[in-house]
Order: sequence, then structure tokens, then C-alpha cells
Amino acid sequence: MSMAQSQPPKRRRRRGVILTVQGLEKTLEQTLDLAHRHHLHWSREQVEKLLSFVGGNPYLIRLALYNIWHEDITLQELLTISPLSEDNIYRNHLTRQLLTLQQQNEGLAEAFAKVVMSPNPVELELIKAFQLQSLGLVRFYPQGNTVHSSCELYTRYFQAYFADKNKS
Repeated sequence: MSMAQSQPPKRRRRRGVILTVQGLEKTLEQTLDLAHRHHLHWSREQVEKLLSFVGGNPYLIRLALYNIWHEDITLQELLTISPLSEDNIYRNHLTRQLLTLQQQNEGLAEAFAKVVMSPNPVELELIKAFQLQSLGLVRFYPQGNTVHSSCELYTRYFQAYFADKNKS
């Protein structure tokens, strides 16, 4: 085999373009299988609770299963711990999401605040809705620019963050 054949193809990057890949969320069956691979003998109900909490995000699922398998935390503790707690296993991820929101264009954090503070889906400017979707923070409803938070974890964390921010 020649040197040219063994090298991976070059990838082109376009600046300023954010591509999202839909459908990467883990399903119930995939998550149940992953839990079993971590030697966790979970019921479907336990997996459903985790999926609801993290919205099927593969990274967040893996982080939860790893920490539960290592007995750092239980599922119940994970679901009830304060999102702003120092002990929250998602603290670093949530902080990165917050920093990314703050570094994006003006008004993106405010747009997401509207989403998490509302009990109902929120209609946003299309560009802001797509930016929030590219960060994994929201999901679109079938009609228009209407979005909702992608998971309970983000809703709880950012509700607490924005509520605390508005107090000061």
C-alpha cells in the first residue's frame, strides 16, 4: 500500500460555520445496554430518568454512568443535587456551556434565559435558535422558531444561574 493510500482524507474547515449532527442522542435501549456494560443492573425506569435528565446527550450519559459505576454518586443523588453545587459531576461541563454562551454574540445568553425561565416553548429569532441548538442547549418544536430546553439538567442549572444573576 502506498503512502498516499494509508493517510486519512484531509478535512476542510469553514470558519464561522457550525454544523450540528442531529440524531446523536442515545435511545433507551442504547443507554440500557451501556448501563449494563458498566455493570449497573438498571430498570427501564432508571434509564428513562437519566435520559430525561440529560436529554440523551451521549457525553452526559457516559459521565453519569462512569461516576455511578465508581460509586462516586447514586442515580438519585445525581437527579437531586443542586445544579450549582461544587459536587455536581456536570459542573465543568455546565461552566463551559455558560462561558460559551457568554462569549457568543450579544443577546444569546438572554435568549436562552427566556427559554429556561418559561414553562412553555419560546419563539426566538431563527439565528439565535440555531446557535442555541448547535450548543445542544435547545430543541426545536416542529413549527417555526419555537424551542425548549434540551434537558432538565440545563433547565435547572441555567434557571438557578439566571435567577441568581438577576438578584445581584
